[in-house]
Amino acid sequence: MSLVAGIDAGTQSLKVVVYDAAARALVATASAPLDLMSGDDGSREQHPADWVTAMQACFDRIDPAVRARIVALSVSGQQHGFVPLDAEGNVLAPAKLWCDTSTTAECAQIMDAVGGSTATIALAGNPILAGYTASKLPWTKTHRPDAYARLATILLPHDYLNFVLTGQRFCEYGDASGTGWLDVRTRTWSAELLHATDAERDLAECLPPIAAPDALFDINPTAAARLGLPATAKVAVGGGDNMMAAIGTGCVEEGRLAMSLGTSGTLFAYSDTPVVDPDGAWAAFCSSTGGWLPLICTMNCTVATEQVAKAFGFSTREGDAHLHATPPGADGLVMLPFLNGERTPDLPRGKGVLAGMDTNNLTAAHVYRAAMEGATYSLKYGFDAFVRAGMCFDRIVLTGGGSNSAAWRQMVADVFGLPVEVPVQSEGAAFGAALQALWALGRAEGEGASIADITHEHIAFDAALSATPDASRAQAYATAYTRFLQHLDAVTPLQRG
Repeated sequence: MSLVAGIDAGTQSLKVVVYDAAARALVATASAPLDLMSGDDGSREQHPADWVTAMQACFDRIDPAVRARIVALSVSGQQHGFVPLDAEGNVLAPAKLWCDTSTTAECAQIMDAVGGSTATIALAGNPILAGYTASKLPWTKTHRPDAYARLATILLPHDYLNFVLTGQRFCEYGDASGTGWLDVRTRTWSAELLHATDAERDLAECLPPIAAPDALFDINPTAAARLGLPATAKVAVGGGDNMMAAIGTGCVEEGRLAMSLGTSGTLFAYSDTPVVDPDGAWAAFCSSTGGWLPLICTMNCTVATEQVAKAFGFSTREGDAHLHATPPGADGLVMLPFLNGERTPDLPRGKGVLAGMDTNNLTAAHVYRAAMEGATYSLKYGFDAFVRAGMCFDRIVLTGGGSNSAAWRQMVADVFGLPVEVPVQSEGAAFGAALQALWALGRAEGEGASIADITHEHIAFDAALSATPDASRAQAYATAYTRFLQHLDAVTPLQRG
């Protein structure tokens, strides 16, 4: 009769799922929207209090009888965000998010202090990219000096919700590897990069301890009462949304490739050993299950299709009809969908480009297709780096809001030349968090199941949503992808200037 819950705090909304492991079924879901504060300088921020309010609203919508049966829960959160706390646990400033590009100059400053990008990768496995947590510290020191002076603890978004739930300050390896400070090979903080971030104070004193992947914490009695949860409920360590989506899609074994089509787009593949690229072609993250998670992230995925739909006055629910009305390649129309700047390719100051317009293709349907193709080609650009490194895959497991589109599922199959599968549980990150809680609880109770055993047992795929490559469209997409790369090469010098 016991249940587990997963909480996913994303950029646009916070979701809660409650899972009955015995029945293999979700018994409750709830969602609450989140506001995003945007600035002309590329800043993207949220108030952490809004995440707490949204979490409360979600649990309030779940039947009290269901909440009373929850024995463990786990939090998935958007990666890289910076939540500054003072010694008493008060939030000192709005959280700067993963999609915040206002700290681009600070990225270069940190890396230059240790000898450049190559030296940074040698120290920690990753360069300091726009959006990573590290660059947000010197920006805060300059622009919010009072908050920086009072800074006692550096938390990421999911860490902060764990703090609210447990009253304890801790982090975990997967999300921590997205700060830019964690040496992913040794799973230890890089003293050199922390010093390069601020040579005038010891930032290590602000970092919380790193908990083991299967650690469990007691829920704070006040938080339990407020959410209607048992005082005996346990809180697992959780992780970044990509790490939890890896669990929710079964990407916890080598050879698995998962793709998330959300506000951002991601590709990730599990590895038993660190997978570091000397040129930083991908993020060499740790997983939240004891392994590693080489990951490609694009900052513009469904945001591009949503913006086009909004501009032309239609709903994305009508998007598939527009796709069916236009051919692969959008009759020569190309979009570089870099509306939020871009991480893959690395163009933090990038802007969107619409090219190849003529009297035939300047229609709402063509522009919508160009946006979807552009978002997909950006992921293909990252995928090609995986392939060049010798990684092999036999399928793509698709998750995120974009996976609800049959046309997009088919496009992914055609562009990548791989079959596509979609899990029955569409909320991959939230469901992955619930499965992590289930795994950690089982280990605490002496059960020997591995995280792979858990995913094999609880993840099912919807055959009706699968897609296989259509050879008749392969050449058209290959030509269009080449055109995309040509336009990318042409604008890169302009957008890096």
